[in-house]
Amino acid sequence: MTATAVQDLDTGDPHKYIIALAVVLASLMQVIDTSIVNVAIPHMMGNFGANLDEIAWVSTAYILASVIVIPMTGWLSGYFGRTRYFVTSILIFTGASFFAGASGSLGLLVFWRVVQGIGGGALIATSQAILYEAFPRRDAGTAMALFGVGVMVGPTVGPTLGGWITDNFSWPWIFYINLPIGIVAAVMIGAYVRDNVDQVKSRTIDFIGIALLTVSVGALQYLLEHGQRDGWFSSPLMSTLGIVSLVAGIALVWREFTVDEPVIDFRVLRHREMWVGVIIGVVFGLALLGSVFVLPVFLQNMLHMTAEQTGLVLLPGALATAVTMGSSSRVTRYVDARIVVTAGALCFFHSMVGLSHLTTESGAHDFFWPLIWRGVGLGLMFVPLTNITLADLDRREMPQGTALYNFFRQLGGSFGIALMATLLTRYTVQSKAILTEHVGVTDPLALQRVGAMTSAFVSRGADANTAHAMALRALDAQIGVQASVIAFGRLYFVSGLILLSCVPLLLLVRKTKPAGEAAVHLE
Repeated sequence: MTATAVQDLDTGDPHKYIIALAVVLASLMQVIDTSIVNVAIPHMMGNFGANLDEIAWVSTAYILASVIVIPMTGWLSGYFGRTRYFVTSILIFTGASFFAGASGSLGLLVFWRVVQGIGGGALIATSQAILYEAFPRRDAGTAMALFGVGVMVGPTVGPTLGGWITDNFSWPWIFYINLPIGIVAAVMIGAYVRDNVDQVKSRTIDFIGIALLTVSVGALQYLLEHGQRDGWFSSPLMSTLGIVSLVAGIALVWREFTVDEPVIDFRVLRHREMWVGVIIGVVFGLALLGSVFVLPVFLQNMLHMTAEQTGLVLLPGALATAVTMGSSSRVTRYVDARIVVTAGALCFFHSMVGLSHLTTESGAHDFFWPLIWRGVGLGLMFVPLTNITLADLDRREMPQGTALYNFFRQLGGSFGIALMATLLTRYTVQSKAILTEHVGVTDPLALQRVGAMTSAFVSRGADANTAHAMALRALDAQIGVQASVIAFGRLYFVSGLILLSCVPLLLLVRKTKPAGEAAVHLE
């Protein structure tokens, strides 16, 4: 590496903050889009006359496409040139947003969501690689803090923004809002971002690797999205998808280790920090997205909050994450990153313990401190964990490293959502069975409650037999609600334990230098 290149690593790009703003806008646009659509689903169902299974493809199609693209972004950046590929991806995402909003049928909407996913898959991983090169190596934590604010705050802002837009305008505007943001981001990226001088363009295209990746990841993601609904491996389709994903995945790994120019360079996993960070990243994604998935469901289904109210409850925690990220990037200059990640995991666990004690009588104020602690925990973990993972990679390996890390973290999130949905059903059934045992026909409190409800229904005009039956149904519904609350509490606690369980892996890594500093020397 030349002396000039080393100097660039020490000083960074002169336009680094403009670059940071551009890539954060692009990342924020992609992250918000994964959650903003969910609150508009009922309106889309009414508009297209679709049932829930059909409309679910609006979300599934986007996720499938983006998850397949993410691990290929390192290779695609090198093959097409990073600036050209990134700008093109933003324009694809933005253009598809317009056509998705203008879609006159469900089929067209799903098609444009696939195109959106193809463009959106590049935005997260490529943004990280660009930021690591734009900022000096001593400020790698600051770069990731800026990036993390968009990635972590986005899922919180999405439902609130989507609810407000849908209530005050119409559902197409959740897509149209991307147009000005995407255009501004593309112009800024095109003007200020330059290709990585260390990137070596592939001479060939690994078509077999791309096909194996598409089949393996596509089958796995569909299995995770719909497995709970279809009974997992009791369904022939889900069993087939599981086998196909496993076989194609094994073939993909073998193929990428034997081909000269792989589409996914698994060789970056030879670095201990990289593979340890990837494992922790999977668990991080599993616990984080699992808890993110569970909490809005609890707020809306158990406490009957609107999407906008739910967003306001979650907002303080998101702000705590943003503030803590900015601080953690500086703290890691003086404190071992492993200690900071451990402190973050403990804060997250403390938050989950607090949430596990909530009831149907809980109000918005009861969520404030648990979500603040969760926000602090996530802020303490995100930046140091990313730096630990990428610390041993040189600049040539950075695009592939960020792509793999984000892919596995996203995959962990998909596992987390599937796991939490399955456990929620199982825990609710178990809790209801236990509660029902204690509310038998001889229980005096149960008899008293049924008698009171029967009298209430009689006073409203029902006959004695009908009123008694209505009282029993009402009691069963109340037991069901209490069982659900108990199940949610168990899920929060499990999420905390899952994240805490990966902390010992940090013992396998050493005190790290800033990411991207590896292999820097004068020639």
